Amino acid sequence: MARTENRNALLETTREYYENCPGCEIDRLNEEQRGVPYRNLSYIWIVSLCTGASIHAPSFISFVVNSLSCSLRLMILTCEVISWGCQAKYLSIDLYNTAIFFYQLCQYLHCSHSFTSWYIRDFHIAEREEDIGFYAGFVGSSFMIGRALTSFFWGWLADRYGRKPIILIGTASVVVLNALFGLSTSFWMALSIRFLLGCFNSLLGTIRAYASEVCREEYRSMALSVVSTSRGIGMIIGPAIGGFLAQPAENFPNLFAESSIFGRFPYFLPCLVISVYAVGVLVACWWLPETLHTHDKKVNKRCDSCDVLEASAEESDEKDCVSVKGRKTSQKANLLRNWPLMSVIVVYCVFSLQEIAYVEIFSLWAVSDKKYGGLSFSSQDVGEVLAISGFGLLLFQLLLYPPIERVLGPLPVTRLSAAVSIPLLASYPYITMLSGITLHLVINIASILRNTLSVTLVTGLFILQNNAVASSKSFPQSQRAAANGISMTAMSVFKAFGPAGGGALFSWAQKRQVAAFLPGDQLVFFALNLVQFIGLLLTFKPFLAQPHE
Repeated sequence: MARTENRNALLETTREYYENCPGCEIDRLNEEQRGVPYRNLSYIWIVSLCTGASIHAPSFISFVVNSLSCSLRLMILTCEVISWGCQAKYLSIDLYNTAIFFYQLCQYLHCSHSFTSWYIRDFHIAEREEDIGFYAGFVGSSFMIGRALTSFFWGWLADRYGRKPIILIGTASVVVLNALFGLSTSFWMALSIRFLLGCFNSLLGTIRAYASEVCREEYRSMALSVVSTSRGIGMIIGPAIGGFLAQPAENFPNLFAESSIFGRFPYFLPCLVISVYAVGVLVACWWLPETLHTHDKKVNKRCDSCDVLEASAEESDEKDCVSVKGRKTSQKANLLRNWPLMSVIVVYCVFSLQEIAYVEIFSLWAVSDKKYGGLSFSSQDVGEVLAISGFGLLLFQLLLYPPIERVLGPLPVTRLSAAVSIPLLASYPYITMLSGITLHLVINIASILRNTLSVTLVTGLFILQNNAVASSKSFPQSQRAAANGISMTAMSVFKAFGPAGGGALFSWAQKRQVAAFLPGDQLVFFALNLVQFIGLLLTFKPFLAQPHE
């Protein structure tokens, strides 16, 4: 009996790191390195501030100066990674989180939301101005349909061949397809390119799996916060870039001639800027370490430990060892039967539907004429609002969210964010009654609050989903990306209805300005709040289950 207890204790404490296994190398670094990753936070500040500065530039010269500054800082990071490449085993985990931020920001830097309405107008496919939102919604939905079709496939590939190859492929697709989107000459060409971009950009699940593996356990929540923060900032900064740089020949006639490529393709410049940024991210991500284990860690560890004890073990102990060796490949659990995971995914899908519909509707609402209940904003006005929101979001996520999450926990934070968003959205139709500086001040404050609450909600759901997988011993590392792939597939299906449904709803609402019940845009924001309220209800029992339950 004592011999068996000693053997079990040895099996629990012995940690085997296999040579030439990238996953073991990361585990060893996580075991050796301790402390808060402050360097990660500093790099996030540098990149975000440079991006924010460049899109706030009032002239093209300022834009070039700030872009050069951002490029130089990216070169500094790349040089540091290269110089430390030969000493990869000592590379700080902080830089891994920095690379996660770069990559995730790149994946969500899609600038089309802010100028889709003008793009559709220039294609002359909409017969009336009120129909522009209907066609714009299908452009946004095509991206989500492509992502829904391929998310699980990319997760399966990441579990089989590694996280890094999938990350590089996704980043390369942004470089090529995002630039091609700016060169679209027809509605169907733009629709097809967005669909292809969605097919190759189904990688949020992969990067979430990577973030949970590259850091020590106590910093996984921080790593997932980096993912959600960069995701939110990318969804804000991308449209902001589009709003500032779209139609440069009209906005900067002294710098861009009508006969130039930027005059013939008025939406190519913002797409090109993001593609150039993606090139820098692709170079930096080349030195990312792989985290996938190339062996069955648990079985091999047990077998090797049994071999060490074989000489002193009794016959019963040897049979136990043989039984472990017989299980060369552990039977994978059915992900669909993990109800804590699946319940969080369903809640995440509902909130994602509301989020993408809001993103689509906000730009359409802001640029529509006041006679239709809009704000009559220009593309630059929309870009300014989104950029300020991105800066406010960055401050909140880095300074306020961590202590709030530690005190309240991820689930109460999610519920609180969903509840506060409802009265905030209900006030949007009445903001159109304002004008001048008061209008700009109020809409900026409202946008900061809305985007902060949205990303806070998503961060809490990311943590809950990670806990549902990480807390279950039935799910090995070889299923983590697949689990996140299921989440991405389901979420993308819901989000596919968001832009199309939101655009159609917005188009219909503009035609009923004098209706007796919920006239005009009041109907739009009521529908958004209804979806938000349904998601809030689903965060309570008996629907949402925690891992320990």
